[in-house]
Order: sequence, then C-alpha cells, then structure tokens
Amino acid sequence: MSRKKLPFRADAFRNVLGFTFRHWARQPLRASLIALLVLAATLAEALSPIFAGRLVDAVASGSGHDDAFWIPAVTAFWTMAALYLGAVVLRQFVFFNLITFTLKIMNDVIASAFERVQRFSTDWHANSFAGSTVRKITRGSSALDLLNDTLLIALWPSIVMLLGATVILGLAWPVMGLVVGLGSLIYVGVTVWLSVAFVAPAGALANAWDTKMGGALADAVSCNSVVKAFGAETREESILQRVVSKWRKRTARVWTRGTLNGGAQGLMMALMQAAILGTALLLWQRGAATPGDITFVLTMFFVLQGHLRDVGQHIRNLQRSVNDMEELVDLEHQAYGIADKPGAKRIEIGAGAIAFNDVTFQYGSHAEPLYRDFSVRIAPGERVGLVGHSGSGKTTFVKLIQRLYDINAGEITIDGQNIADVQQSSLRAQIAIVQQEPILFHRTLAENIAYARPGASRAEIEEAARQANAHDFIVGLPKGYETMVGERGVKLSGGERQRVAIARAFLADARVLILDEATSSLDSESEMQIQQAMERLMIGRTTLVIAHRLSTVVALDRLLVFDKGRIVEEGDHSALIRLPNGIYRRLFERQALELTKGMVA
Repeated sequence: MSRKKLPFRADAFRNVLGFTFRHWARQPLRASLIALLVLAATLAEALSPIFAGRLVDAVASGSGHDDAFWIPAVTAFWTMAALYLGAVVLRQFVFFNLITFTLKIMNDVIASAFERVQRFSTDWHANSFAGSTVRKITRGSSALDLLNDTLLIALWPSIVMLLGATVILGLAWPVMGLVVGLGSLIYVGVTVWLSVAFVAPAGALANAWDTKMGGALADAVSCNSVVKAFGAETREESILQRVVSKWRKRTARVWTRGTLNGGAQGLMMALMQAAILGTALLLWQRGAATPGDITFVLTMFFVLQGHLRDVGQHIRNLQRSVNDMEELVDLEHQAYGIADKPGAKRIEIGAGAIAFNDVTFQYGSHAEPLYRDFSVRIAPGERVGLVGHSGSGKTTFVKLIQRLYDINAGEITIDGQNIADVQQSSLRAQIAIVQQEPILFHRTLAENIAYARPGASRAEIEEAARQANAHDFIVGLPKGYETMVGERGVKLSGGERQRVAIARAFLADARVLILDEATSSLDSESEMQIQQAMERLMIGRTTLVIAHRLSTVVALDRLLVFDKGRIVEEGDHSALIRLPNGIYRRLFERQALELTKGMVA
C-alpha cells in the first residue's frame, strides 16, 4: 500500500447510515417500538429532577408533621420512584427487542455479503485476499451491533434528553434554557466536527491497514507448506512485522486523536457546568429561584452532564462503527463483474455441442484482444485436446465456456443456446470440471464427492469413487468416507485429491466435461489409475482436455493447437505429427526427447 495518506470519504457516513436504515426498514414495527420505548424511558428520566425540586421545597418549607408539607413531599417521592422504576422496566423491553432486531440484521448482512462475494467475478477473487475479505465482513457485521446500540439506545435518548432539558428549564427560566440549549448545541457541534474531520480520516487509514494485516496473515498461514519448504519462517515474520508496524502507527494515531477529542469535550463540559451553575446562583440571588429550584437545576445538570459526556462517546462510537463498516458497505456497491441478464433462464444441455461464433475477447488490462473474430465448433460427444505454449489461449478457451469472463463481441453457444443469456449457476452446474490442482473443502470425503450432487445417496457416492479408482484408498482410511481432508485437501496426496475430483465429476454426470490434465507431477501408478479413470469419464461426453503432457491426448478425436489466441493447427494426432515444422510436432518431439533423456539418466 502507498505511503500516501488515505483520504477520508466524505460520503462514508451517508453510505453506511443509508445501508443501516435500509435494513431497519425491513423491520419497521420493531424499529418503531424500540424508538418509542426509548423515548418514554428518557422522558421519565427527564421529568425526575422536577419532582426532586418539589421534594426539597416541601422539606425546606416546613415540618414533616404538617400535612401541608408532608403530603407534597411524599407525593414527590413516590412520583420519582415510579419514574425511575418505569424507566428501568422500559429499558428492559428495549434491550429484549434490540437483541432480536440486531441479530436479524447481522444475519441478513452476513448472508448478503457472502452471497455477493460468491458471485463476484474471477478477476475480483484473483485480486483480493481471502483473509482481507473475511476480515471486512466479520469486522463490519460486529460494528453493526455497536452502530445499532449507538443510534437507538445511546444517541437517540441523549438527543431527547438535551431537547427535553432545554425545554423544561427554558419554560421555568428562559435564560437558563438559552444557556443549556446554546451550550449543548456548541458541545455537540464541536464533538461531531472533531470526530468526522479529525478522528475519522485516521480511523479509515487504520482500518485499511487492519484489512491488509488480515490478508497478510491469511496468505502466510495458507501457504505454510511453502514457507516450511524453504525454511522461510523468519522471512515471513519480517514481512508481517512490516505490515503490523504500519498498522500500529496508524492505530496509534487514531487513539491519540481520540484522546485529544476527549480532552476537548471535557473542557467544553467544564465551561458549560460553570455557565449553568453560575446562572442558577444569579437566579437564586435575585429571588427568582427557591432552594428546591436550585436542587432541580443541579439534578437536571447532573443528568444532563451524563448525557453530554456520553454524547461525545456516542459520536466516537458512531465514527468508529462507520469506519469499521465502510469496507463491508463498499462490497454492496461493487458490481458483480459477470452478471446474469434480467429474466435469464436455466440452460438445458442435452447433446453438448459447443460453438464459438466470431468471438472477440480482451482481458481488461491488455492492450490487444487475445481472440479476434475467433470461431470453432465442437460436435456432441467429441473429445478435443487443447494444445499450445503457455499463454496461447487454451485456459481462456475453457474459462469462456464457463462464462468466467464476458466476451467483447460474438457469441458462445452450447446446443444453440447463447451462454450470455442464461443463468450462470445453471450453466456451470451442467459442466463437470477436473482442475489441474483440485481444491477440496475441509469436509468429509463423502461431502467433497457429493458436492457435484448434494442429494446423492451413499451408494451413488461410492460408485462414483469406484469409477474414479478412489474407493480402495478411501476405505483404507480409519474413518473411510467420513475422513476430514484438511483445508484445501492437504491431508491427501496429489493423486488422491485428483481421484476425488474425478469422482466428483462422475457424480455430476454432466454432458460437457473439462479436464485440466494433471498427471505429469504424479508417480507412475497414480498416473495410470487417473488416466484409466479419465478415459472412463470421457465416454459419451463432449470433452475438452487442456494438454500438458501430449502423450495423454494422442487418442483424442481432435486436437486444436493454439498460438496467440488463434487455432493454427487442427486434426488428430496422426495428422498433426506429419506436418513439417508444425507446432504440435515440435512440442511432441521435444517432450519425447526429454522423456528419453530422463530414462537414460
């Protein structure tokens, strides 16, 4: 990240509060009930000082044996007790309703954020740290809890109390109402300005580095096997320490500014206290206030002081909540990248015929298109190998079929259906893929195989594993199909992961199959088992094989040789091997020579 200071977004409060209020609007009755209960509890608290003053006046004016003074004193006492008890009971109802209200919103926010992240484009995920994304969601959802508390049971009652105190004191003594009202306005205004303009920019920068720290941690932990392989623990600790050091400096700045903000609020509080008490003394000197009135003012001030002091804390909490939620809310404003058209329908793949018709495709950051007016047709059930140098366009070809990217011009069809017009989920659900490096969930082997068809029975799962030559090694494990495979399948060998992925493809039973052939790094026995499984898997399916080892594609129906986004050679192995100076022939002979040298060595 650049050393340049991250600017505070002026619209951050509007975006975050708008996001929050939209979720409130989904529970209008409960939100209104909470607001009304808080209002009633706060008004009860605001009225208590009036009866405290009446109690003092009654006590100071005469004897407790005189009913003329005893009855008003007792009445004031019981009224105060009822107001205090009522406020406590009302607040309990507030808290009970707030629990349900906030948890429902947090549930919706987490679900919505996860839904969006799942649907963001391949490019978005390639450029985002998984750890940083998780940190944005968890930090933002936790901040929502604080934001709801701040708005509903902190700021709202404080504002009601400030307005109520100003009105009540102003009705008794206009000058006192002016002092309280003007003092409160200045205090709140300066507090808001300090939080938004002074503390919040530093908070936004600190959160950016907090996100970066989460990403760095996740990156190092998820790649721990590589770290160990190179004995690079100390090096990774140094890299992380640089990130943590910058996070610490940015966070220290936030905390320092927050402390200065609190000091400024304390100074304003002291000045306001002097102004209110000074005005009360002047009123008493002029005979405009009784001892009970002074008690009323003092009690009201102490109540008001607590709310004013809390307003500063509430504003700081509001600012911190907005900072913490800002990146989560940003997820809501980011485009999916690849989006379904309105009203998109499910695709129904039957025969599995694939066609590229005058396709032009350009990666966003590249100056020239990879494909320009590119056309090719693959017949139903045809087994096609994709051959070429790295970067020639083989992998892009299969990614476009899955619509992981949108093309710039032309169309791609499967069984005559334009894939740009159908639901992405239905398209990908009907294409089975075995990746070069299969990724498994940290779940059981049965769950990983059944991921292609969650409703599959145990018998169907086991049959798919047998077809993939995976059943024997699975039943040999202590927990068999209930064995947890570890994060990304790290507890299995490469060949075992590959066979689980093939079993998953068998269970999917899709008409279109994509194989990112990955036997080159395996031992000969695993390679043989996987090759046999893949040959069984290809039967009756339109199959695309990204070829890394050309010896594995010699029996395919057709080979497409790519070079810089064009198909420069096409045919089966026997036809292409006879082409003088052909790319396929050169690649095949080079691999054969390397294999011969390896055997001699």
